[in-house]
Amino acid sequence: MTEANDKVYIHEFVDIIGHNRAAYMHHMTANWSPIAQDERNQQCYGVWGVVGTTRGWPQVVNLWEEDGFAGLARSFRHELGHASLQDPKLARWWSAAAALRSGGTDRVLVPASWTPTIGQLTAAHSGAPDCWAHEQVTVAPGTAADYLERARDEAAPAYAAHGWELVGGFTTAMRNDDEAFLLWRIPAWEQWGAAEAAASTDAALLKWRSRRLGLVEDFHRFLLVDAPLSPPRTGRQPRREDRTDWTDE
Repeated sequence: MTEANDKVYIHEFVDIIGHNRAAYMHHMTANWSPIAQDERNQQCYGVWGVVGTTRGWPQVVNLWEEDGFAGLARSFRHELGHASLQDPKLARWWSAAAALRSGGTDRVLVPASWTPTIGQLTAAHSGAPDCWAHEQVTVAPGTAADYLERARDEAAPAYAAHGWELVGGFTTAMRNDDEAFLLWRIPAWEQWGAAEAAASTDAALLKWRSRRLGLVEDFHRFLLVDAPLSPPRTGRQPRREDRTDWTDE
């Protein structure tokens, strides 16, 4: 049996300036992640472009894997233990990033025990799917973890019939246990379209939707596409040799 996931995650919605999304995704994977791996033992879980038709645009989602809250505390100390509240060695990196993004919203996420680590996810799958579905769900206070278990037991089998795989479930830390995120791996665009088209006719999907309506206060599913150097696409963490346009030397 796979060991329970004891990591925590930094989840970022990032707003991109103009046509800089590809440059920003490269800056985060090739230019940031190798440093974070070396200095903080922070792993890149994924960097994705948001499909603008399904959410705000241009936007990116980053997900970073930390060694539990103790690891995240070490990362905070490493980053914030300076008068500038930024690692001075990364001044040029921050400056380059600022030219590509206008802001964003971060969260600390706690995984459901069945959520794979990034190492387990890349070991189980070869190559990127066409897309991912990411669900942001608001539930009654105190019920976020219960919602994830219900989704795994009831939603996952219903969507599996259409080729979707539920690979991640997370609750948001430091709030009222009222927000959950799900991450679905969808091999082909056609499988996404078929499931959406069947939402009002497929008995299993209808059953889950009815159940969900009784549990949630707000629900938003949007689509993601892997960045070129995102680990679920490449099967590995980004490396220093992936850099093409920046260095911290």
